[in-house]
Amino acid sequence: MPRRENARCILSIGLSILFLMIGFAGAPAAAQSQPESKNMELVGYSDLQGRSAYQPSIHKQGNRWIAYIGHHGGSAMNSLTGKMEDNGTSIVDVTDPKTPKYLAHIPGDPRVPGPGETGGAQMTRLCDGATLPHGDKNKTYLLRTRGTNSHEIWDVSDPAKPSRLTVVLSGLVDTHKSWWECDSGIAFLVSGKPGWRAKRMMQVYDLSDPSEPIFVRDFGLPGQEPGSTGFQPIDMHGAISTGHAGNRVYAGYGTAHGGIFEILDRDKLLKGPKDPTEANLEYPVIARFDMPDEAGSHTTYPLIGMDVPEFAKNGAQGKKNFLITVGESTDNECRAPRQIMRIFDISEESHPIGISTWTVPEASGNFCSRGGRFGTHSTNESMSPIYYKKIIFVAHFNAGVRAVDIRDPFHPTEAGYYIPAVNANTDKRCVGTGDNQKCKIAVQTNNVELDDRGYIYIVDRANTGMHILQLTGDARKIANLP
Repeated sequence: MPRRENARCILSIGLSILFLMIGFAGAPAAAQSQPESKNMELVGYSDLQGRSAYQPSIHKQGNRWIAYIGHHGGSAMNSLTGKMEDNGTSIVDVTDPKTPKYLAHIPGDPRVPGPGETGGAQMTRLCDGATLPHGDKNKTYLLRTRGTNSHEIWDVSDPAKPSRLTVVLSGLVDTHKSWWECDSGIAFLVSGKPGWRAKRMMQVYDLSDPSEPIFVRDFGLPGQEPGSTGFQPIDMHGAISTGHAGNRVYAGYGTAHGGIFEILDRDKLLKGPKDPTEANLEYPVIARFDMPDEAGSHTTYPLIGMDVPEFAKNGAQGKKNFLITVGESTDNECRAPRQIMRIFDISEESHPIGISTWTVPEASGNFCSRGGRFGTHSTNESMSPIYYKKIIFVAHFNAGVRAVDIRDPFHPTEAGYYIPAVNANTDKRCVGTGDNQKCKIAVQTNNVELDDRGYIYIVDRANTGMHILQLTGDARKIANLP
């Protein structure tokens, strides 16, 4: 070959290598192609039409088990209709968990470009009319958010043919994680009411007759009420109620920093003075705990009446009450404080005291370099007796779901985990901006829930879908599962 042609060949090869290097520099990094697990295995899977998923609720309807999954803003093709739809609520029959059947999708609101969570229909709660004091005994009702604007109730008696029953309220600034007591009908709605100084606060409604919502009161932290000029505390994120029998509501504020939790007297909250004055907002509060700025309070989960074997010979100390709280890690690749699980002893309610913490060791999977978020987001909210006071399931973003043995709350230990593999739907997660932006494909296990059969459901923020799991080995023995 002449030297001139040889030089051209070498130049051509060199340019090809250079272009490949440039192309790969901006491309998402390779991610794990196989699931990782310990004492937990996959039973079934639904792609949820490739939608970014948030809150799942698993509800038994007659002889069927139906999963209702709320979605973050975005859009995807509805394979049942052949139409593009704004992300809303997926309805999936999981009666046979090995072969989930997608039944319907209820569109939500379109995502608005810019920062923050907009669009979709993130929240789902279910109640049967046979349980609600004034519901239709033959109906099943879905309470959901719609974007940042409203709360709605849908008739899902036939889950394949949902129909909207009523709009509880609309014209809001924001919405988020609500709670609905089926035996009383009382709903604790996270809303952004115009005029309040917080983007998210609480609005209490009586939904005992879902067709006729009745407003009860507004609630939030002192300083958030209209007209206040004092310190404006961080926004509410959600609440869990123990109902009339337990007479407590546990409310969390601040997802990623400046976390606060409150223990509220439910009767005082519902029946006490309702004008949103500072004194009236303090009236139902039994305890308020302000955490360090680096700690959030995304989920507050009570453990009431736990037997503590270590103190079994110490009289009343052998039975205690605890509160689990986790924050939400919001930055990719560990560029902000990691959120973890914290357990508080609330046996003396007016004086909560922290007793233990738990997190996934970063080095166990080099999670900070995998891409996406690493740290806690949420726990299961079901109090199914199969797992209650034994195992808590924690959604840990790129570390998957973690089963934590809490039988000794002073020393929580990991019992198992499952990290799904990425798939064709899994979206990239990036750090940096402009020419310095680097992206990686990463699983982002967002939320976890249980059913009364013992199955575990995890959904993914990065569009990976819903995985249905079961415990195996030593973890299964903790729950006394066959």
